[in-house]
Amino acid sequence: MQAIRIHQLGGPEVLQLEEIPTPTPGPGEVVVALRAAALNRRDILVRTRQEWAPQMPFVPGSDGAGVVAAVGAGVHHVREGDAVVICPSLWWGDDEERPSERFEILGGPSDGTYAQYVRIPAENVFAKPAHLSFAEAAAFPLAGLTAWRALITRARIRPGERLFIPGIGSGVATFLIQIARLAGAQVYGTSGSADKLQRAMALGLSGGALYTDPNWLEQIRQQAGGGVEVAVDSVGAATFDSCLQLLVPGGRLVTFGVTTGATTSLDIRLVYRRQLSILGTTMGSLKEFRGLLAVIHRGEVKPVIDSTFPLAAAAEAHRRMENHAQFGKIVLEIA
Repeated sequence: MQAIRIHQLGGPEVLQLEEIPTPTPGPGEVVVALRAAALNRRDILVRTRQEWAPQMPFVPGSDGAGVVAAVGAGVHHVREGDAVVICPSLWWGDDEERPSERFEILGGPSDGTYAQYVRIPAENVFAKPAHLSFAEAAAFPLAGLTAWRALITRARIRPGERLFIPGIGSGVATFLIQIARLAGAQVYGTSGSADKLQRAMALGLSGGALYTDPNWLEQIRQQAGGGVEVAVDSVGAATFDSCLQLLVPGGRLVTFGVTTGATTSLDIRLVYRRQLSILGTTMGSLKEFRGLLAVIHRGEVKPVIDSTFPLAAAAEAHRRMENHAQFGKIVLEIA
């Protein structure tokens, strides 16, 4: 089969299209013939950070949708020929509060979805929503599940609350907006692009500001009527403190990413004087994925596709993501 593999750390050019053996399923596993795979910022991390170097070479990619090509012993809920979508949260375990020690995300170190075929635990494949194309189905699992757990499980967002999202335009942000509006919340955000803010308004964004404006924080505070109850931050060092500043007393900050750096200073007094909560989150459980899948099936939340590329152009797709050019999800189409 054809697959993109990473043999060394580096830029997009290290994504190499190769011929490798087609996997076969073991007990409790399935092999999916992939029709589409979506990019996530994690894909950039696995090709640039030393923590994954000892596992090389491997196939990146966490998101995928396709057709079941083979099933292993003991698998009964799916059959060959079934159209499926993959949940990339592997071995979460039975505790909904936290993942198990075995937990990992598909696509590093385990071979992922930048390939014609992928082997996956059978519990991680679900029927593809019939109204979605394979590209659309591949576009929602990781980003949608991350947004679902952040808002529904961790923040426990409620009707009438206000939410702030820095960095409107990412795949996760498009799901955060829709899930928050579905929960009855108002949503505010920032972007470096007026066009992205306008497109986010069509998804349900209530207000926004350009983060290139030095007064953006005050603009968001005024638009939101004094602040927000919830902020969800995946940007990291550049926005963490601003998110805290925007929270009203009793507010919650949910954090899951460090795109601009992992270290920041914190005035602890701000946290205890305002009774703030800082909540970490990573991916989500299979139960949470089923909750997300239910609203996807009903058409209440829809994947937003920015652009599509052939598998062989994975490096070009990565460059688009690194340049922050996308609004929504970038997808690889697989023949």
